[in-house]
Amino acid sequence: MACNKDIIIYEFSTNITKKQCPPYLCFTLKIHMLQNLSISQHHSFPKMKTLRLVFVAQFFLSLQLQAQRYNIPTRFYESPVPPAPNYNNENNWSALPHKKDMGDLVPQGCSDNQATAAVDVFYIHPTLYTKKPKTIYKWNHDINDPKLNRTIDKLATKYQATTFNAAGRLYVPRYREAHFSVFLTEHLDDKKAALDVAYSDVEAAFNYYLENYNQGRPFIIASHSQGTIHAVRLLKYKIIGTPLQQQLVVAYLPGMAVPKDSLPGLPVCLEPNSIGCFTSWGTYKRGHIPASYNEGLARAVCVNPISWIFEDSLTYEDNTNASTHSNPTSGKSNITAISHVDNQFVRKLGSYTPKEMHRGAVLKPFGKVYPQISDAQVFGGLLWITKPKFPGAFLYQTSNFHSGDINLFYIDIRENAQLRASTFVQQNPTLLENIENKR
Repeated sequence: MACNKDIIIYEFSTNITKKQCPPYLCFTLKIHMLQNLSISQHHSFPKMKTLRLVFVAQFFLSLQLQAQRYNIPTRFYESPVPPAPNYNNENNWSALPHKKDMGDLVPQGCSDNQATAAVDVFYIHPTLYTKKPKTIYKWNHDINDPKLNRTIDKLATKYQATTFNAAGRLYVPRYREAHFSVFLTEHLDDKKAALDVAYSDVEAAFNYYLENYNQGRPFIIASHSQGTIHAVRLLKYKIIGTPLQQQLVVAYLPGMAVPKDSLPGLPVCLEPNSIGCFTSWGTYKRGHIPASYNEGLARAVCVNPISWIFEDSLTYEDNTNASTHSNPTSGKSNITAISHVDNQFVRKLGSYTPKEMHRGAVLKPFGKVYPQISDAQVFGGLLWITKPKFPGAFLYQTSNFHSGDINLFYIDIRENAQLRASTFVQQNPTLLENIENKR
């Protein structure tokens, strides 16, 4: 098991014969839909395999269900804004290192190192406020909603934030996240207003963390999806160019396009042990280019989350001649791809990372690690993977693996965060000495 050793980077086994499972997290699962599938009536699977197939298929149906989001029909100014959280109240944190919560969970063979970690992790969760609002608050999540808070705890914190509890002490604030409608509305002022409310909480939580918990310790910023929007803003206006930047180990910013020039003063992480930098990616099926590509992904940084090597797959050129590049994959994935030229940005293939190098995904139910189920290759700001083989794969038809940006590469991220934290501590011994002296 990958987690049985302190830090294991790129020591790969090719003898794994375990069953393969789907590579991403279920956010909006509807169990009753699966109960109506009657899969066993159409396939001659043994009873246990049928149950496994139905359970595994939950992940794939859930992502398709996510596409059916509710779009708020009213304007932002037509409904009140929910009250701001007080971060002195520990109920307004999904995870804190000194209390028992979902942030303490670990997969089989792994350990929770928060009690002894020299580094902190400030994690900002993705959008889980997607359904039709049932209260007077429409555009932003009311953090006094216990049902949605439980969803955040059991999904985002459990399946994403825990990736980092081997590298550092985990801080996960609740915040008035913007409703998914901000990604659907044509009214940009409504989008901005709702995201501004959400960010104001993230900044307030970070300020509280600094004043009450940090004590000068190194920290990691981690996020996903909407959380990445807020993390980028936090980095840009609160960290980069300030004394806090000297404490920044790394920023993990998956699930949202982050252009290379969007964080001036903070470089992209080039190597697995690079520190004081940021890394980002967005996951899609091999060969797929989303319709929204030119809305940000065309200029996005994409770091391979298995190799952790950054190869700039977007080159600015004046000519418009496409050239052929060989894709060094193996087996069925062996293809030849053309570099596409759009608006003078040439999209190129990065180095191929085979699934044998994949350290492991963590799926539902939480606990078991599934290694070697995904390959990875960067193409023009996108992370391409070959669709993993797993029971129930026929139920999954979309090419977007957004929900699996983190837990598909759970162990890869976990070990990499440990490596970067260890590297930072080794290179900044006086910082830790100053912390000890303050105690």
